Amino acid sequence: MDRGTLFIVGTPIGNLGDITLRALETLKSVDFILAEDTRVTKKLLLKYEIATSVYSAHEHTEAKKLESFIARIVAGESVAVVTDAGTPGLSDPGNVLVSIALAQGIRVVPIPGVSALAAIVSVAGIDMREFIFLGFPPHKKGRETYFKGVAASEHPVVYYESPHRLMKNLALLQSFAPEKKAIIGRELTKLYEEIIRGSVAEVMTYFTEHPEKVKGEFSVIVY
Repeated sequence: MDRGTLFIVGTPIGNLGDITLRALETLKSVDFILAEDTRVTKKLLLKYEIATSVYSAHEHTEAKKLESFIARIVAGESVAVVTDAGTPGLSDPGNVLVSIALAQGIRVVPIPGVSALAAIVSVAGIDMREFIFLGFPPHKKGRETYFKGVAASEHPVVYYESPHRLMKNLALLQSFAPEKKAIIGRELTKLYEEIIRGSVAEVMTYFTEHPEKVKGEFSVIVY
């Protein structure tokens, strides 16, 4: 029996209309879907009337459970992997499943889609032919080292940030490299999408004066 295929499917980061036709086709045709949060994924599936079974698979999923999914693919079933938003493997541990699948000789196919990284880079308006992507900053240990690296970089640095740490980490960056500038995408593709540009100090002032806007998801470019 032929083995199934593991599809890595990009999904919208906010606006559900950003799903690709190929992604919808894949989600409909696979035997089952593995999702970071089934509740989030089911909203997307409901909108597009997709009835494929959905199971939970995330960074805390036990290895034994992941192996059971892999066994189903080896037996001939195909599966689509999705995260809550964006492209699996960029800032989540989706590559663990890919690694296990590759070790089993399973075909892994990317179904490209939205990513906050590509979205913020596309509207930067600065030279982004070379840049560094660093995912999410560490919560505690290694945080200062992380931002010292951002401050010292000769290339633009892109990272994701949560509302809980945005101001604290901008202050840290300001102390290490007050000459740096920032482009911050807030709630990209969503109803209250906003892009703020200026020096790190100016961006901090903006959010200090508009504390109600320190919420949602942030994509940050520092240059």
